[in-house]
Amino acid sequence: MTEHRDGVDAAAADPERGPRHWSAARLPRGLHPGAWWLWALGLATAASHTTNPLLLALLVAVAALTVLRRRTDAPWALAFRMYLVLGAVIIAMRVVFRIVFGGGQGEHLLVSLPEIPLPEWAAGIRLFGPVAVEQVLGGFYDGLRLATMLVCLGAANALANPKRLLKAVPGALYAVGTAVVVALSVAPQLVESVLRVRRARRLRGATGRGMRALRGIALPVLADALDRSLALAAAMDSRGYGRTAAVPAGQRAATGALVLGGLVGVCAGTYGLLDSTGSGYLGLPMLLAGLVVAVTGMLLAGRRVRRSRYRPDRWRSAELLVAGCGIAAAALTLLAGSVAPELLYPPVSPLTWPEVTPLMLLAVAAAAGPAWLAPPPPGSPSTRAPTAGTPVNAVAAPTRTGDPATSVPGGHP
Repeated sequence: MTEHRDGVDAAAADPERGPRHWSAARLPRGLHPGAWWLWALGLATAASHTTNPLLLALLVAVAALTVLRRRTDAPWALAFRMYLVLGAVIIAMRVVFRIVFGGGQGEHLLVSLPEIPLPEWAAGIRLFGPVAVEQVLGGFYDGLRLATMLVCLGAANALANPKRLLKAVPGALYAVGTAVVVALSVAPQLVESVLRVRRARRLRGATGRGMRALRGIALPVLADALDRSLALAAAMDSRGYGRTAAVPAGQRAATGALVLGGLVGVCAGTYGLLDSTGSGYLGLPMLLAGLVVAVTGMLLAGRRVRRSRYRPDRWRSAELLVAGCGIAAAALTLLAGSVAPELLYPPVSPLTWPEVTPLMLLAVAAAAGPAWLAPPPPGSPSTRAPTAGTPVNAVAAPTRTGDPATSVPGGHP
């Protein structure tokens, strides 16, 4: 019994060790936020290179499945539904724009609306008129692609801990990283505030709905947002955010130019890779050159930031697998486009039923890998109850919840 207990304690203390039948990837722990963002960017890259509705729907389903299986009960994890609703709004807006600004270019007439005459200086623009199926379908395809990219990024925002993401930001970008992380956490915090206020109103017997309830919800939400902002500012000030070391002006200007030039190169290279209409030969070299210059500038600029990290996140096998799944999904989609580009962009005139190839299905399977390969987060439903065949002592093994810097060991001693 003592030997078995020692093995359990060792496995709980170090996720990369333990008995063979316990995979390190299955031990409950938080994943590095960079792995989730790389996975999501891979899915967004795959979605940006296709208008195939079947493939896009599968990518949305994969993102939703991964969020359902690997999200926590944190506020930022509850905002994924908002991204789904926003994606549906984007699709509806694209379809409505095609109908309003002329949707009659096609052979199959859907409906004929009264056309609004415009002056001569607005030649080429038409309001309403005949609406064809081809144009409406084209708007749906474009909207679905944009919505899928938004949902993929929303999945990363729901899975990655923004506090841990801030810890992983390089020292040279700590000011920008702080602003970005705070901005990313605004929407989830607002969703949490709205849910809490609505729950309190129901407990008090409030029955107003629609615009009548807006005043009773908006004011408490705004007050809560102001309180959170003041608390965040006080916490950041007490932790020394903004403190820098003395650096000569020439070195500061050189490092700033390197970082700015490298980031511009990264943006240009990323745009070249994502833009299917541009030259692909310029995207990858520009991206690699920008990365080299940006990393050099960040290493030099990081010397002026004095910051220590408590228990920094490590890249382990699970992080590499999750990031690799996103990269593989993007690579397989690009490969499928080189083999059969007409299937990635199904034509709307003439009308054809979209098809998927084995390479596309393989890309979807790779994108769905983190739903099973990523370790379950602490406090998730899969870690709250022991499964069949799990030793009793394993249930009492200490786990950590929340942010690593502020977490407290749980379980029995």
